Amino acid sequence: MAKVSAELIAAFRKTIFKLKNNAPYQWGHMGACNCGNLAQQITQLSKAEIHQYAMEKHGDWNDQLIDYCPTSGYPMDLMISKMLEAGLTIDELKHLEKLSDPKVLSHIPTEKRLLIKKNNKEDVILYLETWTLVLENEWLKQFDQKLMEIEEKNISSKVFA
Repeated sequence: MAKVSAELIAAFRKTIFKLKNNAPYQWGHMGACNCGNLAQQITQLSKAEIHQYAMEKHGDWNDQLIDYCPTSGYPMDLMISKMLEAGLTIDELKHLEKLSDPKVLSHIPTEKRLLIKKNNKEDVILYLETWTLVLENEWLKQFDQKLMEIEEKNISSKVFA
């Protein structure tokens, strides 16, 4: 699962908001597809810039993620690095482009999950909303765990003082 942070969750929420409010969506366009829309929020690049960078190498997002090399110097690889630094994984990005991550899909009701299409804007929004909820729950668990650790430390220090 992604390394959860408030910034990553905010990027997801902004992506969802933009898609719901008529942001350009085109599955075959590297800057306006599933990954492209999220990349715009994380990297602050425009859809045109993302598409231009992607065209310097071959293939779609999946191909470029397979060929990803953090030291290549290609702008697309640098952009992918920024997405990884934001907390995402290569596998999660591959799944995002196809709306296929079993962890995310398991939280979508079966009747909707069976009808999801990777190139449908409404399905992308559903997938991103679901993934955001998963990330938020994970973030809350981490926060609760840290609070418990602090509480245990405080109790231990009082008991042994």
